[in-house]
Amino acid sequence: MAATTPSASPLFLRESEIRRGIELLYFGNSHITRSIDRGLAKQGLGRAHHRALYFIARKPDMPVSDLLALLAITKQSLGRVLNELIERGLLETRPGERDRRQRLLRLTAEGVALEASLYEALRERLSAAYSRAGQNAVSGFWAVLEGLIPAEEMSRVEGLRG
Repeated sequence: MAATTPSASPLFLRESEIRRGIELLYFGNSHITRSIDRGLAKQGLGRAHHRALYFIARKPDMPVSDLLALLAITKQSLGRVLNELIERGLLETRPGERDRRQRLLRLTAEGVALEASLYEALRERLSAAYSRAGQNAVSGFWAVLEGLIPAEEMSRVEGLRG
């Protein structure tokens, strides 16, 4: 089923069109993240915890330094998030194989289960929107989002593909 959203104007670089895009990004992000807020709140966790869980689930044994670069937050903020996840039994660390100072991150079975339930809520929301929009719109949406990511960071995004 095609989306009911009107097509972008041929003058899509006008202020009104760009503002509409910003508003849609803002409200779309707000609503999709709200779909997991209840599950996070039940665990006493927030969105920063979810981002860490999500990316660690995508790349088990990710070094802390890689997660720090992906999330673009301070070491102190990440340390707080990781320590809380470890204390709750959702995350474990182990030393790197070549560099024992390196800390590799992996979700515990409980962490995997929590991340999977949060992912499912996001998947349902995004799948419904994708279905309404259609394949061409999804490809265009991805192209716009990729265009927002600086070229030097695209390798990090590509590195997450399974």
